[in-house]
Amino acid sequence: MIVTQITEISKNRSKVYIDQEFAFVLYKGELRLYNITVEHEVKDEDYAEIMNTVLPKRAKLRAMNLLQKRTYTEKQLRDKLKEGFYSEEIIEDTISYVKSFHYVDDEQYALDYLTYYEGSKSMRQMEMDLYKKGISKETYRQALFLWKENGGKQDEQEMIRSLLEKKHYSADWDLKNKQKLYGFLLRKGYSPDAITRAMRIEND
Repeated sequence: MIVTQITEISKNRSKVYIDQEFAFVLYKGELRLYNITVEHEVKDEDYAEIMNTVLPKRAKLRAMNLLQKRTYTEKQLRDKLKEGFYSEEIIEDTISYVKSFHYVDDEQYALDYLTYYEGSKSMRQMEMDLYKKGISKETYRQALFLWKENGGKQDEQEMIRSLLEKKHYSADWDLKNKQKLYGFLLRKGYSPDAITRAMRIEND
């Protein structure tokens, strides 16, 4: 295993290529420790230590540091680890590790999201937001069930009327502005019928 290229990606980190293929990312001190230099051979025992000990430990520490600052879905955490150039095997091992302690729990994440935003986002918008964050349809359905079981509910009509008030909507608006507002509410995830009813009520 010959080091064929070392590319600096930050002040302290570099990508290492072995036999023309990307192998791993190491810090400057680790490059010195394992004598990683271009055109030099990497010892089998050093390679094994880097792949089986150094990188997995670092990935777990990275995940834990991220989770101390905020909650992540499994997909979000996986994406953050990919940014660190960890292998799929190491990422999978790291995800399994944090999930074993329930530090990553997509169902709880979705339930907390529904609870927090129930008064400010439409159900459709929350659903779409969660899908983008990597929540599966099955996990969303289960979280939605638990949210309702816990007393979660939403008055879509009232939420739309509140937005109409913020926009200073009036029956005197011309058709173009009414259509623009209608489109805005649609993009917020509110149903056409609910929007039409709310705008009609405000007109009365």
